[in-house]
Amino acid sequence: MQSRWKTPFTFALLLGAAGVAWQLLYAAEAPVVIAAPTVDSPKAAHASQTAVLAGGCFWGVQGVYEHVKGVQKVVSGYAGGDRNGANYRAVSSGSTGHAESVRITFDPAEVSYGELLQIFFSVVHDPTQLNRQGPDSGTQYRSAIFYTDESQKKVAQAYIAQLDKARAFPQAIVTRLDALKEFYPAEDYHQDFLIRNPRHPYIVVNDLPKVENFKRLFPATYRVQPVLVDSAAAQ
Repeated sequence: MQSRWKTPFTFALLLGAAGVAWQLLYAAEAPVVIAAPTVDSPKAAHASQTAVLAGGCFWGVQGVYEHVKGVQKVVSGYAGGDRNGANYRAVSSGSTGHAESVRITFDPAEVSYGELLQIFFSVVHDPTQLNRQGPDSGTQYRSAIFYTDESQKKVAQAYIAQLDKARAFPQAIVTRLDALKEFYPAEDYHQDFLIRNPRHPYIVVNDLPKVENFKRLFPATYRVQPVLVDSAAAQ
């Protein structure tokens, strides 16, 4: 189903009528303090690498990773389907196979793939929610890791097993692991949405708390100045 929660009109009605009860029901998921992955790629000087992750609405996911040290660029987009369905209107129908995703370009000497996954599971989203995140429902909001090679697959599989064994969450992790076939950047108006629209009601309720939680739980990895799509492209 297409989410109706992202329109300012809907938010005005809900916040006015339901007030505190609605905010408590659909506010950003609480962060979870989890151990670092025991299986990870060692930090080393290599060419830039990419990670593609899906954890609900891409506005907040992109907004968090733009504050991670070692991340060079984060692009919102679509993964899991084909080129013909890679547009917001089609993806919002939930029938394209795509998930709202982000492609993270990072320096493996500064931040490891496992560290990106630790942030993903801890503060970016709730990996126990099946085909939904917060107020948004549908397969396009599923939790998924699109690995680019066998090394990423190994790290992700081992970390999910580690977290489930430790019972880091009240329920089992439902995050899907899929080989990345293709990533399609989203429309320009979705890029850097959190940074450009910090007062948008959806951002205020659902996404700014994620950035604050990241800053609080991962102070050594947090950077104040985010890397934006436009500025990264100009470098």
